[in-house]
Amino acid sequence: MQPIIITGGPGAGKTTLLNAMEKKGYLVFPEASRALIQQQSQLEGGVLPWTDLPAFAQLCLEMMTEQRNLAGKGTIPAMVDRAVGDICAYLTIGGEPVADHYLEAAKGYYPTVFCCAPNRDIYVQDEERPHSFAEAEQIHRQLVETYLALGYRVEGVPWGSVEERACWVQTRLRQG
Repeated sequence: MQPIIITGGPGAGKTTLLNAMEKKGYLVFPEASRALIQQQSQLEGGVLPWTDLPAFAQLCLEMMTEQRNLAGKGTIPAMVDRAVGDICAYLTIGGEPVADHYLEAAKGYYPTVFCCAPNRDIYVQDEERPHSFAEAEQIHRQLVETYLALGYRVEGVPWGSVEERACWVQTRLRQG
């Protein structure tokens, strides 16, 4: 089974949507980059995206590859909070080259990527999300562009209640 990508700029309600999808019976993998930021910020000399983006991208690739492998072994549909295409987008934004191994690793997910746009009403900056809202919108645009360039269909998840958004995604999945 190919894992389904839920992505979008920071402050887009991705995690909340994924929590709702988990309640609907989907296997959900949390955002690797956020977990790595939390982990690495506790280490002396930890690798963080704002201090060493290429090294952080490699850590993300390893964790996201593991998530995809685990998702592929499951018997129920799996969703990931961000995926390898996100690494490609963040490298692009950071002015870093996107190596071929990232482009190759970005393949093999469900052909439609569900993209959530940042919402000013819920946007909060924190330790793992240092971006301004304008930067969040820029990230969102780059994510859409990157996934399209990688050959995925990108569907924007409309705003509404969490339940409305989850039902919208489920309907799109049923339609194939």
